[in-house]
Amino acid sequence: MDRTGIFAGDDPFAIAKAWLAEAEASEVNDANAIALATVDADGLPNVRMVLLKEIEDAAFVFYTNYASAKGRELEGAGKAAFVMHWKSLRRQVRVRGLISREEGPQADAYYASRGLQSRLGAWASRQSQPLSSRGALVAEVAKVTLTQGTNPKRPPFWGGFRLVPLEVEFWADGAFRLHDRFKWSRQAIDKEWKTERLNP
Repeated sequence: MDRTGIFAGDDPFAIAKAWLAEAEASEVNDANAIALATVDADGLPNVRMVLLKEIEDAAFVFYTNYASAKGRELEGAGKAAFVMHWKSLRRQVRVRGLISREEGPQADAYYASRGLQSRLGAWASRQSQPLSSRGALVAEVAKVTLTQGTNPKRPPFWGGFRLVPLEVEFWADGAFRLHDRFKWSRQAIDKEWKTERLNP
């Protein structure tokens, strides 16, 4: 198979890391932004932008409020998909797979690395729930600041999700819309990857 250049290698996580590192040098804002797709209990799709915080050796990790719409949908289905798109590089990565929580020391460390206002905001926001006004949210942040102090611990309702992929597809723009697409897929997370070129 003619996988050379930006597609070279057998490890899809290594390729994803390399592409993201390249994007971080060229994208103006949030090179790690992903469009995360979930489904609700009725199978109705939902998609929103979140920030991918880590590409591990075998998974992709992001963080959110577990009680949010996305948190409930992720746990309800146990599956999700996302796409990273970099307009400056004319490339994208599509991922589909299985979801599990990350709520241990890794989540604690990431939460502690965030700015104080972001940490307090995580405590104050009842994400995805109706809000009467912005003023009410600001008041809740002030209240939380009094109760949580200047070094708040990670809220029990906030943490990470790890997506372990069953499919990873790399797409690069080609002349005359003859794009290059390569897909890594496997039947289960303990199975070997199969790699194939796809029609554009």
